[in-house]
Amino acid sequence: MSINKGRLESFSDGVIAVSLTLMLFQLQVPDGFALQDILKNAYNFFGYVLSFVYVGIYWNNHHHLFKVAHGINGTIMWANLHLLFWLSMIPFATTWTGKSSFAEVPTAIYGFVLLMCSISYSLLTKLIIKFEGEHSELGQAIGRDLKGKLSIPIYALAILTSLFNTAASFLILTVMAGIWFAPDSRIEKYLLDNPEH
Repeated sequence: MSINKGRLESFSDGVIAVSLTLMLFQLQVPDGFALQDILKNAYNFFGYVLSFVYVGIYWNNHHHLFKVAHGINGTIMWANLHLLFWLSMIPFATTWTGKSSFAEVPTAIYGFVLLMCSISYSLLTKLIIKFEGEHSELGQAIGRDLKGKLSIPIYALAILTSLFNTAASFLILTVMAGIWFAPDSRIEKYLLDNPEH
């Protein structure tokens, strides 16, 4: 039995919007009005921008994912909540990392949250494909999901790197954001080839 996906999408949009709002509230306004006052908060600002991009990436790809998926079941709903939990942890990890000026442990936790977002999104995708079948529209659009499979060990590498060099760790995370910045090309291509969606 398939459950209507509309409420899941609306609820997900709401949680993601709240996560972005919480991050903005944690961004401190400089005490002064000179350029150097802004630079004092550079860590917080960079962390906010990177996290905003990551949340935006997940929102964008989540939208594309459910554009192709036709129905859901209870397992998919729980998997979606699992993803939303980790996305809702991004504001906490962002604030802690920024306040610590990218210290080792907060940076590792930030990387861990992003790793869990990646794992939970991958799990959600696999469960939808399992529900709809390997030859479903989503199954055909995703294919072998090489980019998704490679992302998880790269996030793990960023966590390990943060214990020795936090700048290198954030470089890895920034590159990963760049790789995923464009909407999932596999689904985009499928939607272009199937304009009835």
